[in-house]
Amino acid sequence: MIIGVVAGCVIALLGLTYVHLALPTQTLLSDYALVQGGMLPVMIGMLALAAACLFLAYGLAVREPNKSAAARVLLIVAGAGLMLSAVFPTDPHDGANTLGGEIHRWGAAMFFTALPVAGWVLARGREALARWNAVRALSATSAVALVVYLAAHPAALTSAWINGGAYYGFLERGLVAFEIVVIVAMALAARTAVVQAAEEPGTQERPPLKLVA
Repeated sequence: MIIGVVAGCVIALLGLTYVHLALPTQTLLSDYALVQGGMLPVMIGMLALAAACLFLAYGLAVREPNKSAAARVLLIVAGAGLMLSAVFPTDPHDGANTLGGEIHRWGAAMFFTALPVAGWVLARGREALARWNAVRALSATSAVALVVYLAAHPAALTSAWINGGAYYGFLERGLVAFEIVVIVAMALAARTAVVQAAEEPGTQERPPLKLVA
């Protein structure tokens, strides 16, 4: 589990780091795809993060097919949303809205909304242990960050009241960082639970959780 999830998250971070360092600064992360040389790293980063969601969903299906069903569906929705956003780039700020741009925005909405809910649902009903408490806290923080970002976005009615246009790009970067941390926290918590269950006396031995062949 950890190998597939962490690899996807690391590749996504590397792609985002590259565009920040090598390309002219853009307001939103998706805007880097519109800059020369930015399309490929942005697409690779988004697809890698989508793969991390799908790896995690697969790992949960192997180990907890009943307990994690709702979380797996949400992880698949999040991964599918990222794939749509990767394939259909955003519209330029000074251009007309296109169908591809709409698909990109709805795909991003699927990812940003489904992932924190997946973390919360997966941790729901679990013991009050540090690993699950971390998943709950990170999921809740990510959801709050999403609400603040949406309120600050220039398209929102509340943006002018809080001067959101000045910092909504920074909020989006923080939101993406929270989402990545939520994915890793979910994988770590689930793997730790599997290891502990295998070590308990009388527990039926099961093969280790893997997300790669």
